[in-house]
Amino acid sequence: MPIDPNSLPRDAETLRKIVVDLAEQLDRSLAEQNKYQSLLRELLEAQRNRKSEQLSKEQLALFEAAWKAWSTEDESAAGEDDDDLDGDAGTGAKPNETQSQKRSGRQPLARHLKRERIVHDLAEAEKHCAGCGKDLRLIAEETSERYEYIPASMKVIQDVCLKYACDCTVRTATKPPQPIEKSTAGASLLAQVIVAKWADHQPLHRQEKMFERHGIDISRKTMGGWMAQCAELLDPLYQLMKKELLSSKVIGTDDTSVKVLDRKLTFARIGRIWPYVGDGHHPVIVYDYTPTRSRAGPAKFLEGYKGYLQADAYSVYDAFFKPERGMTEVGCWMHARRYVFKAWESDEGHMGPALHLIARLYRVEERAKALSLSAQQRLALRQRVSARLLGQLHQYLLQLQPEVLPKSPSGAAVRYALNQWKALTRFLEDGELEIDNGATERANRDIALGRGNWTFFGSDTGGKTAAVLRTFVASCKRSGVEPFAWFRDVLSRIPSHSITRLSELFPHNWKPITCSVQV
Repeated sequence: MPIDPNSLPRDAETLRKIVVDLAEQLDRSLAEQNKYQSLLRELLEAQRNRKSEQLSKEQLALFEAAWKAWSTEDESAAGEDDDDLDGDAGTGAKPNETQSQKRSGRQPLARHLKRERIVHDLAEAEKHCAGCGKDLRLIAEETSERYEYIPASMKVIQDVCLKYACDCTVRTATKPPQPIEKSTAGASLLAQVIVAKWADHQPLHRQEKMFERHGIDISRKTMGGWMAQCAELLDPLYQLMKKELLSSKVIGTDDTSVKVLDRKLTFARIGRIWPYVGDGHHPVIVYDYTPTRSRAGPAKFLEGYKGYLQADAYSVYDAFFKPERGMTEVGCWMHARRYVFKAWESDEGHMGPALHLIARLYRVEERAKALSLSAQQRLALRQRVSARLLGQLHQYLLQLQPEVLPKSPSGAAVRYALNQWKALTRFLEDGELEIDNGATERANRDIALGRGNWTFFGSDTGGKTAAVLRTFVASCKRSGVEPFAWFRDVLSRIPSHSITRLSELFPHNWKPITCSVQV
């Protein structure tokens, strides 16, 4: 109720209750204000396309000074230095200088491209010297190179099956099995449509117009049917790659939203795409589609898996980490840093030292990568350097917790880190574990880029088709395999390939057979 300052009660106890009530209202109002300020700031930053959490050297220097000022008050943080990172981490290894040096200047043109030699000569009249009267002789040549683009072309392959007969028998030669029988699309055209959409983010209506420029009429509906049939053809390989993934020691997962058309609704509903990233010994990325974000989707996909699961703090994963499920949670410092970064952006003045310590944790990981350390060597470095940094960060967050409002950005950052602390420090147990779930977030990035072009899935079936095809595109990218070459070769081989040797077609195992398809 509104309070009239001219008619306040004279009773002290009543006045105390009014003050307490006003203080609570003020706290709620400030929390609500901070919430909307944070949302507004995020929207403005998203509009400016500012997504990076990278900090400048000057900012990190300020945070380091703030940390040192705080640590002088705590003897347990004294004596801190970075000497462990300045040497060779006890391994005798040296950073790969060729990788760290940036290439500058014009680089040589691609060596694998076919060269066409065009010789430019003087006219015959210019090959005679007017001064001495002698003919000029050839002494050298100057060569320069340039790129020229040859537009893509289409051709029609005629499969002619010869037929023979005698008085009692007729025999006809058979053509090789095609990816889609009785279809007008060969393996190379199917590969082009798939890669253009799921690797290059070209929606089917744009591809339809591109084909029109070549005088070819292929509707987007036809191409959509081709992709569904290819996904069905590749499904046995997809299921086998899923088994390969579930053999991993650690799996990283996340999810992102996609719009899905629904004939029962007047608007598009939200479905989910889940990438699952295998470890270094099982270099596959398998996508799954679910109509909702419920626990049932990842629970069904990960059924039977026992090992490390690296993910964010989404509540549906909590049930997976019960002893009977056999999964162990690994936290993501990228998510924790994001909370800290948002709190720092809100100008609350508490998160500078925390960002400094997190930056030093990542410096340890960068050093290990630069030295190409083995899992055992990386674990030893972490236990010697990262463990100390984590201890200091934990102590700082515990002391900061009572000083921040629980619902403020700083309070949310502190609460997230402390609630997830056991999972966030899990990477100290095994050198094969990563400090964050960055590989999975990068796997989601192509979906985020693509949905800005193709906008939505036409149905849940379309979502499942997308998951299968994106699986092979992403796995090719991870293994350094050109996806068009892989799809063209595998789509032509898989109709007659032995089911017992399907693992040969995994992108990381694949060896092309150049004669398997005509182009």
